[in-house]
Amino acid sequence: MNNDTSLRDIEEDADFGITLSDGCRLSARLWKPKDAGSDPVPVILEYLPYRKRDGTCARDALTHPWFAERGYACLRVDMRGNGDSEGVMQDEYTPQELADAVEVINQIAAQDWCNGRVGMMGISWGGFNGLQVAVLDPAPLKAVITLCSTVDRYADDIHYKGGCLLNENLGWGSTMWAYSSRAPDPALRPDWRAMWLERLENEPFLPSVWLRHQRRDAYWEHGSVCEDYSAIKAKVLAIGGWGDAYKNAVPKLVEALPDAKGIVGPWVHKYPHFAVPEPRIGFLQEALRWWDHWLKDIDTGVTQDPDYRAYIMDGARPQRWYTERPGRWAAEEYGATTHIPHRSLHLTNNGLSDGAGALRAEVSSPQDCGAESGEYCAIWLGPEMPGDQRRDDTHSATFDSAPAEDDTDIFGAPRITLRLSSDQPQTQIAVRLNHVHPDGATTRITYGVMNLSHRDGHANPSHLTPGEPLRVVFHLDHIAYRLPKGHQLRVSVSTNYWPLIWPAPQAARITLHSGTMNLPVRRKARRDECRFEPPTAAPPWEVETLREAKSVRRRETDMTTGVVSLIIEDDFGKLRDKQHGLIAGSVARERWDIHPNDPLSARGTCHWTEEIERDNIRLRTEAHSKMWCDADTFFLSARIEAYENDECIYARDVSDQIPRDHI
Repeated sequence: MNNDTSLRDIEEDADFGITLSDGCRLSARLWKPKDAGSDPVPVILEYLPYRKRDGTCARDALTHPWFAERGYACLRVDMRGNGDSEGVMQDEYTPQELADAVEVINQIAAQDWCNGRVGMMGISWGGFNGLQVAVLDPAPLKAVITLCSTVDRYADDIHYKGGCLLNENLGWGSTMWAYSSRAPDPALRPDWRAMWLERLENEPFLPSVWLRHQRRDAYWEHGSVCEDYSAIKAKVLAIGGWGDAYKNAVPKLVEALPDAKGIVGPWVHKYPHFAVPEPRIGFLQEALRWWDHWLKDIDTGVTQDPDYRAYIMDGARPQRWYTERPGRWAAEEYGATTHIPHRSLHLTNNGLSDGAGALRAEVSSPQDCGAESGEYCAIWLGPEMPGDQRRDDTHSATFDSAPAEDDTDIFGAPRITLRLSSDQPQTQIAVRLNHVHPDGATTRITYGVMNLSHRDGHANPSHLTPGEPLRVVFHLDHIAYRLPKGHQLRVSVSTNYWPLIWPAPQAARITLHSGTMNLPVRRKARRDECRFEPPTAAPPWEVETLREAKSVRRRETDMTTGVVSLIIEDDFGKLRDKQHGLIAGSVARERWDIHPNDPLSARGTCHWTEEIERDNIRLRTEAHSKMWCDADTFFLSARIEAYENDECIYARDVSDQIPRDHI
């Protein structure tokens, strides 16, 4: 029994089945009030490929029972082809995936324990498909809470950024190569082995799929909700974090959707009731207010909340990891950031100044410039943040401001305008806005990258005419950051940003002829302008730790060849679920190699090990992938191996060659 009499007693079904119209059975984990049959409740749906049985258990335990006790049925569904669900997953956000979600919503809304209203909630993949399903507008779907997501699958996801190829395209594709290779829990499916072999035989190697779409074509338009915001009728609460890759969707959704609200904190890619860096917030209470209003018709005051609440981080010294970011909460009653006034700073031969001045600067960065960029998407809780930018700045054209006369709150997406020329037909640039401390330590505030072949749009790139000046305009990522009085801003421009983006086929030299940074500067927030309840959660997942987690990041230079390598080793540990006994473990390894003088030396290598154990059954997959290039072609290879009790029962190799298309 619950001690709090206002809470409802709940029950859990660990393998709630949903059979789709084509006969495919999806497996879900369902928490709901025991008396929901006589007092029906709304449903909160989280719909993912990340395995409810041994993948998202830690966050599910903290979150879904908490909502269920407060009068909701929480449904955590394994998507087709993943976890304990049947079928095969062919790609991310496919029409099949979204159609399946609509079927799930309509089936669940018709249950006698549901009041006919459904909300979708999710982070990352679940944040993406919540918005995408809302575009399809199934009648029961009334509200969405999307976290760490995007509105544009081409320009603001893990594949391409500013028309540049992100190395995360290989890194995350390799992660999914491993994730979707895992078997169902043998305790739940008598045909688990046949399901496993079907997955292994049919699972696509997604980096090959994504690399065949190097322009923003119809493939990327599908699922990009920015194509038609008006199609979204469900009410959207959007949440993000400044330590995450997905910083831009929240302000865009707030300004595009009626009644949408946005919250951005200092966090990495995690739910904000257990995210880092702190301060955390009472996310569950905020979500409950959203659900109660839109799914139960209770006036919780959410429509009177400020449209946009963002945490302004105090300028901090560069660190590879932060446990806390001091700062304050700012609230914008109407809109997000487009109304924030801008200050124009000009790139000149004398630095960064309020007035225009002459500029002629050349830059040709070594291929390993970008070593301090950090992870594209900080998620694994290792040393993933950007480091001290001084090393990368020595390989860049840099422009420093005078010391700030007062604290300066940068609040929005800075815009950079450059007039430049290149000595190569294919060139890319990275622009960083940095905070220079009085002793020279340099913190990256925000950044942007641009493939100059995409200067006129991502659909129809074209080569540059060497030596011919051109105008380039693009935005850096959104941020809320306080530059302290007496400290300086720096704009740094480089021609490479490895290992975050893949290099252009030739080393380029660019000449800067003029440049302006339009900086959104908000009135100074002297104290918190809004407040949140402290974080709370349901009891944590009960596990036995069999192997501790450990994360490693190191750089190596081969003194013979000159090749510089970033080596990443993330051992996520090995755990036994104390409730049902399943054992699961995972290890990820990545290596990114490049010679500072040779863009064609770039090479990415990934290797994941996935383990599950049940009684006398030990199952393991080894997922390998590699990518390299020449001037005209990308080359990929991948291998999947499956082991049952240490005997290899399946292996498959994939190789591919894909022409470079203005990248």
